[in-house]
Parts: sequence; structure tokens; C-alpha cells
Amino acid sequence: MVSYSYIILRRKGRGEKMLEGKAQIKETDMPRKMQIQAMTSASEALDIYDVTDCTSIAAHIKKEFDKMYGGGWQCVVGSNFGCFFTHSKGTFAYFALETLNFLIFKGASS
Repeated sequence: MVSYSYIILRRKGRGEKMLEGKAQIKETDMPRKMQIQAMTSASEALDIYDVTDCTSIAAHIKKEFDKMYGGGWQCVVGSNFGCFFTHSKGTFAYFALETLNFLIFKGASS
């Protein structure tokens, strides 16, 4: 099991950085650049939506990834969920940020 943490910094006007939170990667096979994008998108979504609006948070992340990496991305956000799926190699990340867990992956093509 892969597990490591990132400190998410966001720019807040005029290049000032603010500490946004600590994201912990629980499992992934994504390239690091894509992992960082996933956590950045999650952090942005938490700034926009209420932490209880997991559907809107997930939709925000999915739309960002569809735009950046092509369609077919799936995203699950919540504090307690189970799942079973098949994903394309190099597209899976499961991480925690604040009180939520984030699962993002691109579905495997048949």
C-alpha cells in the first residue's frame, strides 16, 4: 500500500501562498503531476462548495479531469463509502483531504 502526504498550498492574490490543508495519498498508480492536480482540484472544490455537498465536489473534480485529460473520469467523494471497479492503468488515486476521502479514476475501456 502506497501512503504519503502532501501539503497543499494555494495562491491567494498577488502570489501570496496560503496553507490549504494536508492531503494524504492512501493508494495510487497515477503519475505525481496528475496526483497533484487531483488534490488541487479537490482543494478548489472545497473552497467553492460546502463540505457536506459531496456530489458537487465530485462533479467539480470530474469536470476538471475530463477537461484536462479527456473524458471518462469518475470521482467519488465522502467520509464513508465502499467501491469495486476496474480502471485504466495510471489513472487511479485514493486520498484524504480535510474530513473527506476522494477516489478518482478513469474507467477501463472494454
